[in-house]
Amino acid sequence: MSRRNYLSALRAVAPAVLPSILMCDWGHLQEEVDRLRDAGAHALHLDVMDGHFVPNLSYGLTLVEAFSKMTTLPLEVHLMISNPGDYVERYFEAGAHGMTIHAEAVENPRPVLEKIRSLGAAAGLAINPPTPVEKIRHCLDVCDLVLVMSVMPGFGGQEFEPVALDKLRELRTRVGDDVLLEIDGGVNQQTVPQCAAAGAQLLVIGSGIFKHPDYQAALADLTSLAHSHRGG
Repeated sequence: MSRRNYLSALRAVAPAVLPSILMCDWGHLQEEVDRLRDAGAHALHLDVMDGHFVPNLSYGLTLVEAFSKMTTLPLEVHLMISNPGDYVERYFEAGAHGMTIHAEAVENPRPVLEKIRSLGAAAGLAINPPTPVEKIRHCLDVCDLVLVMSVMPGFGGQEFEPVALDKLRELRTRVGDDVLLEIDGGVNQQTVPQCAAAGAQLLVIGSGIFKHPDYQAALADLTSLAHSHRGG
């Protein structure tokens, strides 16, 4: 799938819920991926953590490549790593359709975002709760996606930080319709309406799906909430 087709597909279904694989049952990975596909997931959100940029380790190239072999669902790879520019080519080759780097991980995100685009993948830029939108203003024109973190990255299950909603609203006034706005961290049934109303088009959710016995029902409920509260 080309970068253009990947982005068009996500825009067509926005606001959309993207399952965060970090919370899945790793002992039955193929089954989990198949359940998400059958439940109607439009893409999978893969959290790559290096234990350096964030205080936790998750998985890397090998598992991203494994996911690309398990499913035809697009893979959105969230690179919570130091020096992401050294690795984006390898993650693209492993099967990433989109890659999101952190503004806090590099001195100047622009060359890395341009490199991601040149490879043929969608380029995303993430900001942590303490980082103001102003810090990434000079990079917005080379972003296909901006990810607003509503928790500090590294661990699941954290409490939602409302400052993310203000950032979404600000970003909506700064970027055009071609840039997707995403939110990640503490997104659940209680916070989805606020996120959608503030302008989030992609909502990354882990426990709100994987702790539910019926993935299809969970995805349908969360998606319905987002659509009924989406901002203009």
